Amino acid sequence: MKLIFDEKVLDYQGTLGFKQRLICAYEFLKHHHSFIKPEIKITEPLVHTRELIKKVKERNFFNPDSPAYENIYNYAILALNSAIKAQEIQGFSLLEPPGHHAGKNFLGGFCYFNNIAEAVKQSNLKTLIMDIDGHHGNGTQDIFENDPDVFYISLHRSPLYPGTGLNSKNNILNLPLPADCGERIYLETLQKAIKKAQGNFKFKQIAISAGFDTYQGDLASLNLTKDSYRKIGKIIKKLSQKTNSRVFAVLEGGYTTNLGELIHEFTSSISE
Repeated sequence: MKLIFDEKVLDYQGTLGFKQRLICAYEFLKHHHSFIKPEIKITEPLVHTRELIKKVKERNFFNPDSPAYENIYNYAILALNSAIKAQEIQGFSLLEPPGHHAGKNFLGGFCYFNNIAEAVKQSNLKTLIMDIDGHHGNGTQDIFENDPDVFYISLHRSPLYPGTGLNSKNNILNLPLPADCGERIYLETLQKAIKKAQGNFKFKQIAISAGFDTYQGDLASLNLTKDSYRKIGKIIKKLSQKTNSRVFAVLEGGYTTNLGELIHEFTSSISE
């Protein structure tokens, strides 16, 4: 699975521990993967309101965990285009800021624009979105709720920020899990979610909101191990083969210095 990356992102001062963790991840991954730079194909997202786009462009907003950093619009647009490139080549977008907490008309949780939502929208394919970040993707749910072309699954720790994702509805399947529940419960829950999605929705594409903060000891720890992400990748690969679906992934959270190794385990198992 090829990785989409641009060294410009290393100047970004945003997401918690961003520079250190992404530099560590990049230094590890460059020995195992080939990298492709994103192309700037869009300069404004389709999945957000004009009001939100204007606020980010003008840095006219206040959010304590998503500050109005200098050049934030350019970084956010670069991440959007990286996600679009990942969709096109069935790769993994390694750019940030992340996106799954950004809704149609709101930002938060280190997110300004919703990268995976934009890539799915631009693709015009019926898509199963699997959000494996440890926090609920409230922004992705807000954008796609009741959308007949998208089915959204989120496995996340609860209680935890943003406090949403407690209930399921229509095309939204939320599966809150207790802290440090462990690999067995996690994988069983994932398999049940996939089975339910397949029974309710025919898709041509699988889009992964790939958060790694479920790793043992991380911000949203579910006590997963390095090998857990390889197993998750294998489950996704099997699903894609069974349904003849495309697969791509976009980085969300994950704040350990082992991030590169976790991404490698995950992406390699999908590519094997």
